[in-house]
Amino acid sequence: MMGTLLKIGIVSISDRASAGVYADAGVPALTEWFGAALKSPSECVARLIADDASVITQTLIDLVDRERCHLVVTTGGTGPARRDVTPEATLAAATREMPGFGEQMRQISLAFVPTAILSRQVAVLREIDGHAALIINLPGQPKAIKETLEGLKDQDGRVKVPGIFAAVPYCLDLIGAPYCETDHAIVAAFRPKNATRPSTS
Repeated sequence: MMGTLLKIGIVSISDRASAGVYADAGVPALTEWFGAALKSPSECVARLIADDASVITQTLIDLVDRERCHLVVTTGGTGPARRDVTPEATLAAATREMPGFGEQMRQISLAFVPTAILSRQVAVLREIDGHAALIINLPGQPKAIKETLEGLKDQDGRVKVPGIFAAVPYCLDLIGAPYCETDHAIVAAFRPKNATRPSTS
């Protein structure tokens, strides 16, 4: 593992936002969420692009291979509409699939809306030249992004359905990324006891 700075790629995918028709909400929402949720040093690298499969794939490859991101998250383009090509473009950049993330994302969203079954979100690994990154497709709306990452909580703040980010830090450990700590009030990272380090805060 090189260094201790976790590098995160954020890719917002929207034809109209990338064309300047309206302001993008995905990058600001994710940048703010990571800034609040992560207690470890991190850096975000953002991209705003159109719903074009080849552009999406090349952007993901660039963020992993050239920018050396350890985690890349996308937002937008995961539904059944003809222009929704993010899952296919993500798979084209992958070396291995991580199907559990997509399963859990739909499970979380189903607690809020029945149309969650229309989501085609995937998560994958891209590994090249000794470097690896986890790439995750997130929903398009800021509210849904937050729910997916943090999970479903009851009125007292107890987790009823775990959010996907609870599993992300340990996944990053396993692929050689910097150790990542979270703010437990937002999302508690889960690791086996033998993989947990004393908190630096």
